[in-house]
Amino acid sequence: MIIFEHIQKQYSDGFIALKDINLTCGNGEITVLIGPSGCGKTTTMKLINRLINPTKGKVIIDGEDISTINQIELRRRIGYVIQHIGLFPHMDIATNVAVVPRLLKWDKQRIDKRVDELLNMVGLEPETYRNRYPSELSGGQQQRIGVIRALAAEPSLILMDEPFSALDPISREQLQEELIRLQKEIKKSIVFVTHDMDEALKIADKIVLMKDGNIVQQASPEEILRHPANDFVKNFIGKKRLQQVAKVPSVKEIMVRKPITISPKRGLAEAMKIMESKEVDTLLIVNDEDELQGYISIFDVLNEFEDESKRVKDIIQKFEHVVNPNMLLTEAINLINENNASYIPVVNDQNKLRGLLTRGSIVGHLSDVYPFNNNRGA
Repeated sequence: MIIFEHIQKQYSDGFIALKDINLTCGNGEITVLIGPSGCGKTTTMKLINRLINPTKGKVIIDGEDISTINQIELRRRIGYVIQHIGLFPHMDIATNVAVVPRLLKWDKQRIDKRVDELLNMVGLEPETYRNRYPSELSGGQQQRIGVIRALAAEPSLILMDEPFSALDPISREQLQEELIRLQKEIKKSIVFVTHDMDEALKIADKIVLMKDGNIVQQASPEEILRHPANDFVKNFIGKKRLQQVAKVPSVKEIMVRKPITISPKRGLAEAMKIMESKEVDTLLIVNDEDELQGYISIFDVLNEFEDESKRVKDIIQKFEHVVNPNMLLTEAINLINENNASYIPVVNDQNKLRGLLTRGSIVGHLSDVYPFNNNRGA
């Protein structure tokens, strides 16, 4: 976790680049810093690896004030990807990727294994690419190498300074998708600087929108779109994007509001009776505070039914995914499709069950919005 505490940066000519920055970047999340030129986003990111030092305030990484850490040691612990890649032209790809592991004195076998592993991770066949030179690769391939070089020494934190902005639109979109896919695998803490709102909305867990050395708004893409803090944020997002969001319903508008639930304290005979009377094959488990605990299916109940000592809490299955009531329906549909789920529970920020989004409720909404006319064309 990265914490900025009351950060100010003033240069010798008196210019104040950062005024009072307070920010937390969560573990395993992509935090995107965005704003117009000169807003302070790159300055903020460079504080993390001490390319710039603050005039006032502290930057804390995993509980440690980085001003107490040797700069070189700190930078070797942090991956860094920049716009113009910075591959060494006289080194082949394998050597480029292995720069930091060599500095850390990894043995050759470990380095070779890591290089091949990373090349495979971004779809570049090691046998084909490890001995090539940067000039023999396309811009998109070079940027992939830049990304995996930052991952080579297995850092928990990666800084990315407009890494895709110099690429053509197709390569840029491909690398954005690649980053999203990689993040699901590696779950690193990433601080990403961009000036492109579409890119921020696509990749971010948290967007930090800056202006004139201040943070104007920090929130999830969903909240930024639904609740822009002021006219500056609205203008930066753009009228077209806001209009598109206005047309898309939220999960709470579509969800089933009273799903069938049972307490974890209840017995299996009672669970079976509820399933039979409500004609369902699954029950959601909530505690006395209405917090979602998981679910049980009819198959779980039947497998353990002979053991009268068993209670619902003994056979609970956990949900891998839940959605917030304010999430856009399009995002929730993507989550359902990606996980081949028939439904997904809806919980608030306190994990209290608020409803159930099902394929049936989605189809029902679509049929209301786009009614099918059987007499059409008659």
